[in-house]
Amino acid sequence: MTRARDADSGDFLGPSRSEQRRAALDVLALGEKLVALSPTQLAKLPIPETLLPHIRETQRITSHVAHKRQLAFLAKQMRREDDATLDAIRDGLDAGGAAARREAAHLHRVESWRVRLLADGDAALAELLAAHPGADRQRLRQLVRNTAEERARNKPPHAFRELFRELRELLAQDEAATGGEAEAAPDADD
Repeated sequence: MTRARDADSGDFLGPSRSEQRRAALDVLALGEKLVALSPTQLAKLPIPETLLPHIRETQRITSHVAHKRQLAFLAKQMRREDDATLDAIRDGLDAGGAAARREAAHLHRVESWRVRLLADGDAALAELLAAHPGADRQRLRQLVRNTAEERARNKPPHAFRELFRELRELLAQDEAATGGEAEAAPDADD
């Protein structure tokens, strides 16, 4: 069987069988990576809801032959998704990918603000509120006081963690509102 050609240019109309096979094997390898992930890791990826049951089913099967067959079925389902969806999943899996870099930068900004709030107190809180007017001043001030008290009494870091969660949520809301263009937290050395 020969591949169809464009009558005017003589170019092939579709990918060769070798290209199709390479693409299918690439999707199969992506499926293997997804199956190896924990539910928490899967939840962080932009995986369509239609694929999640197939991934879970493949993870559940332990028999080698049945697992291989289910993995092939998962890859078939994944090939039905558009290239943009598969590229987004690959980017999410890539430790050096844009999504991972954005998430790491976001967490660094949150941690930087937490350190500033604990070190500089009201001065840092005033800067944070100026940069993020939607913040709850009382809540943040209370969390900073509770964290200082926890440290002084050598207690478990409940308020410390709660402060991090509160800041993460605040910065995420502001980044979503500004389209991801959040300012960096000022350095503690300033």
